Amino acid sequence: MTTPGGGEGNDCVEVAHLDTHISIRDSKAPTRATLIFPARAFVTFVEALKGRPYGG
Repeated sequence: MTTPGGGEGNDCVEVAHLDTHISIRDSKAPTRATLIFPARAFVTFVEALKGRPYGG
């Protein structure tokens, strides 16, 4: 998954769908901290983003 940034493609994250949660990390720094969300909360978050206009 790549986040829109309008730059040179430097805004990349990796998303792992595991049994009970979603794990997200910066692809440029894979050994650093990972964000972990309950799967249902992540789906709600993504759906909310889809409803917003870009840049808003």
